[in-house]
Amino acid sequence: MTARPAPPEVVAEPTGATSASTVSSGVVAPSAAPPTARRAPSTGGGSLRRDLRRRAVRTRRVARRLAGQAVHAWRSSLHVRIGAITMLVAGTVVVIVSMVLFSQIREQLLSVKERAAVDQVQAGVLYAQTEVAGIASGDAASVRSTLDRTVRQLQERGGAAGDFDVVMIYRTGDTERPPATSRRYIYPAIPTDLRADVGAGGQSYQYAMVPNDANEPRPTLLVGSPVPTDAAGAERIELYYAFPLDQEAESLSLIRSTVVISGIALTLFVVGIGVLVTRLVVDPVRRAAGTAQRLAEGQLEERMTVRGEDDLARLATSFNAMADSLQRQITQLEGLSQLQQRFTSDVSHELRTPLTTVQMAAEILYESREDFPPHVARSAELLHTELDRFESLLTDLLEISRYDAGAAVLDWEATDLGALVGRVTAGMSALAERHGCTLTVHGPREDVIAEVDSRRVERILRNLVGNAIEHGTGRPVEVTWAANRTAAAVTVRDHGVGLTSAEAQHVFDRFWRADPSRVRTVGGSGLGLSISLEDARLHGGWLQVWGQPGAGAQFRLTLPLTAGADLTSSPLPLRPAITRRPRAAR
Repeated sequence: MTARPAPPEVVAEPTGATSASTVSSGVVAPSAAPPTARRAPSTGGGSLRRDLRRRAVRTRRVARRLAGQAVHAWRSSLHVRIGAITMLVAGTVVVIVSMVLFSQIREQLLSVKERAAVDQVQAGVLYAQTEVAGIASGDAASVRSTLDRTVRQLQERGGAAGDFDVVMIYRTGDTERPPATSRRYIYPAIPTDLRADVGAGGQSYQYAMVPNDANEPRPTLLVGSPVPTDAAGAERIELYYAFPLDQEAESLSLIRSTVVISGIALTLFVVGIGVLVTRLVVDPVRRAAGTAQRLAEGQLEERMTVRGEDDLARLATSFNAMADSLQRQITQLEGLSQLQQRFTSDVSHELRTPLTTVQMAAEILYESREDFPPHVARSAELLHTELDRFESLLTDLLEISRYDAGAAVLDWEATDLGALVGRVTAGMSALAERHGCTLTVHGPREDVIAEVDSRRVERILRNLVGNAIEHGTGRPVEVTWAANRTAAAVTVRDHGVGLTSAEAQHVFDRFWRADPSRVRTVGGSGLGLSISLEDARLHGGWLQVWGQPGAGAQFRLTLPLTAGADLTSSPLPLRPAITRRPRAAR
């Protein structure tokens, strides 16, 4: 027997298209022609295109926003990642298992149908053989009557394969008489290759799309077999059974729906389990992260709750032990810092009284130095100079202690920044001459008025200009100032040896020096830039530094024009245009 089973979609989709290996017969209803549309005026086309473009732009914006939200959720939420990965893996496994299971069920169902159909056809062939025995081939009416009677009797006999239709064909040589059929749509739908197999004397079956009474194609199993006769010559009778597969298609559709629903439910169940397990693990981690964040914000009493004796409980216990240790160390450091601040403040104040007495005596000696021998006069000069530096150091220490105690306040006043910059550069010109460098000032001609504490801003600029002169190695020092609607900025640029990135990170630290072995000629306390930074912060401003080895350094002070305003930008860039100069040792 020759068998050509149909593709899977023929049975699974009863209303689908006929495959290339089958022949379907039916009437195709002509499509109704659409009514003639009136052409829109040309003036409305541009408006329509603009509307379409706007809609496309809105759609793209919504799509980008949704994509951004999805990417953010993917990156920020472990639940989302675990759920998505679990759904993808579980869905893939369920789809593969469902396809294999559905394929096996379909093959088994069709195999049962085929065996029952073949057995019924073989029984029908035996019955038809007895009915057509001795048929009078020359009498067309007798042949027709015999074939119709046999078809009706075969139809009445029924069988285990379910509903069916019967077609009997009588051929004499190349002449084929009108077939006897239980339904007129069956005969035209019999595939030619199936007819060829049966005509060659073999029993064969094939799947095809056969119209029903409503002219709707339905998947059908066609089984054909020749009927042996006693007639001599070229006469032969072919018997065809058509078994509609409506019941099998309905069963497969129900099975497919059940498999799909079960697969979706199983996937969601697995995803739910994955999310639940992830939550059991992630929630303690999130609580630990929240506790760590509160600890970082200064709430040193925060601790995690310990539940059970599992790994998460051990994590909470270890975290709490770490927090206890950090709290003890931070408390100790705070105590030491307060002790250091109090010591600095007390020493600074206590040294004021003896320093005043020593300065009075040194001043008398200094004024009478001409009456002393040369070596005594030189000692009086050195004593006077070093006492001045000692007083400057005490002043800086007292200022730092005020910042540490939170007692520093600003004396706001409207100040002309141009005049203030000019006053500072004029006061530092003598120092610049001693170091052999030139001070240049660049700024706008119009007045810039800012609400600042002029004393503190002047101190910042003196520290910056003095630092640039000291580190400029005799090269020019450029002071530039500018303003916009909300802020004013002053930059101090030197062309000395510059700063590395590591040095730039520590340049505002207290008592820090890039080269501790170098002899300092300006200040000497190591607190000037630290005090300047605190003064700038007290104004709500910025004090920033840029440096590069061999290209010098630039400090930028940015202050709001109005007291209490927030800064968003600076009128001057922090990084200057670099002009490479030969390196010189400090």
